[in-house]
Amino acid sequence: MRKTPENQPPDTQKSRSASHEARRNERESAADRAIPLPSHLVGSGSLDRLVDTARDYARAATAENTNKAYTADWKHFTRWCRLKGTDPLPPSPEVIGLYLTELTAPQGKAPAMSTSTIDRRLSGLAWNYAQRGFSLDRKDRHIVAILAGIKRKHARPPAQKEAILPDDIRAMVATLPHDLRGLRDRAILLLGYAGGLRRSEIVRLDRSKDDTPDSAGWVEIFEDGALLRLDAKTGWREVEIGRGSSEQTCPVHALEQWLHFSKIDFGPIFVRTSRDGKRALDTRLNDKHVARLIKATVLKSGIRAELPEAERLALFSGHSLRAGLASSAEVDERYVQKQLGHASAEMTRRYQRRRDRFRINLTKAAGL
Repeated sequence: MRKTPENQPPDTQKSRSASHEARRNERESAADRAIPLPSHLVGSGSLDRLVDTARDYARAATAENTNKAYTADWKHFTRWCRLKGTDPLPPSPEVIGLYLTELTAPQGKAPAMSTSTIDRRLSGLAWNYAQRGFSLDRKDRHIVAILAGIKRKHARPPAQKEAILPDDIRAMVATLPHDLRGLRDRAILLLGYAGGLRRSEIVRLDRSKDDTPDSAGWVEIFEDGALLRLDAKTGWREVEIGRGSSEQTCPVHALEQWLHFSKIDFGPIFVRTSRDGKRALDTRLNDKHVARLIKATVLKSGIRAELPEAERLALFSGHSLRAGLASSAEVDERYVQKQLGHASAEMTRRYQRRRDRFRINLTKAAGL
């Protein structure tokens, strides 16, 4: 008797299903890595190096975290298509409209997505289609009408993380030990706070220019402070971090202490340490370390202790450092805008949790 899918053992069916899924994902990954070439150039060994370099440039066109998000977007969409019995290729505005609709009210235990996440998910699909040689018309009436309705019905003001204020950051660094890991983490918190840095900008700093290919900037230390040259979202920018009034909370002193005791004079600045905590390794820290460090020190320092632990953890993230600088620095707004690397003052104001919103009173200025 020949075995059919119906009379095969369940484990065999699952194995074949998993194997089929793996082959499909492999084909999609291969499509991601491929760079189309004119037919008369295909197979030319002399172009292999240029193809590899071009592929690296193509990946570098968007930030690493953006690439990861877009990859996850495509996997989620293609899985949804398979469950619904449809094909993700070529792009169908009607199918994508239905997909966006389900994101607002998914079946099962999956939470509904915010409108900003849905917007990002649509951008991810458009990018993925472009990589596969297709064009997704985001202005198609099916997509435009459904997306407008979703925003009208479900849009909410963006949820903002709480700012870390001066007393908070002092309490947080006070919880850190004075071993090698403590020196590193103290420098991360103080440098990120005083520089208004994103967590990816912190961990991708190198000791000097052109030390590593995955660097996003480097540091120069002077008598009066440190100068950071960063390759950020809005392009290259310089961030000046002056020395503080106390060595306990001075970001430049903390950085010098870490570099001295870790013996780092080349390559990534913020790296992992050995298990015994006595040696700095060569491996660059992941930006998630910054988020975990912030949450851990918030708990240890007792910030917002009146709230349950889960709520306290949800209030703070890597952006809390940037919001803290924007909310606490008593200087002209334009200097804060420059430090954060914002293109507009309006974006900077979104980070300011404490500011006099009515300093300019247009009601009185209008004579009322």
